[in-house]
Amino acid sequence: MNKKELELYQKNPGHFTLHYIYRDYNFSIEQLELSKPSKPTVDLTKIHNSQNILGLILAFFVSFSISARKTALILRWIFNIELSYQTVLNYTNAASYYCHQFNMKYKDFPDNILAGDETYIKVSGKNNYIFFFMSAEKRSIASYHYADNRETLPAIVSMQEAKRTAKPDQKITFVTDGNPSYVAALHFINSLDKYNNPTQHHKVIGLQNLDAESEEYRSFKQLIERLNRTYKSHIRQAYGFNSSNGAIALTTLFVTHYNFLRPHSSLKYKVPVPLDFFEGINTIQARWLKILSMAYG
Repeated sequence: MNKKELELYQKNPGHFTLHYIYRDYNFSIEQLELSKPSKPTVDLTKIHNSQNILGLILAFFVSFSISARKTALILRWIFNIELSYQTVLNYTNAASYYCHQFNMKYKDFPDNILAGDETYIKVSGKNNYIFFFMSAEKRSIASYHYADNRETLPAIVSMQEAKRTAKPDQKITFVTDGNPSYVAALHFINSLDKYNNPTQHHKVIGLQNLDAESEEYRSFKQLIERLNRTYKSHIRQAYGFNSSNGAIALTTLFVTHYNFLRPHSSLKYKVPVPLDFFEGINTIQARWLKILSMAYG
């Protein structure tokens, strides 16, 4: 230690103290579960209306993002079908429970690069968040998770689900913004990796490319931002949510529509996750009913 360093040490000994960062994750198994819609009280196989009406409700309310009140109005004025907007909500909330199971069962292998972000929604007048991760090439939504914060726990849950169906030797790379929750979540995920195949992570900071990493991965961040805008346009008719279950239900239905029913221009107007059992089914309401019939089993 030279004379200058000795003087500095005498003035501020703590400046030379070694510091170690230690992070302890105290999460229970229940906390690490993916958000999902509540089990419905309505049995969709025994409703008073026909299954075709149920398909029309899902087509108008979800695929065409029309509000529950306007959906009921369309059914009454155009099809002479009398039902209330609350019935529309009851049916769609019940359908979301089965659609979540369908989304989990038929989710495809993720791409090597997964773009992720969180977007805020209003629940009972307060900001809550939906975490999305999507495959960069297939354009499919690999995970969706509802939380009331943007901290490490929801980031862990969404990232774990995003790579759940990955192959053991697949090298996954996450691309996110600068939210430190993603970095902390990745440490947790890699600590549990039993294949010695750590997941990589890249950050895109700000709106301008001020560093090489942001410049290289900016296009992936733009993908997830476009998804967030599409999601916001589909939930606009809800005018916010009165409960977390309502937010989870509509988000689940949006993912079903986005992955399995919505043609994507960048995929030559094919859906992100094509399924063979839709062959020969040409109407959107019939496809919704096929999804439910597959989920019931």
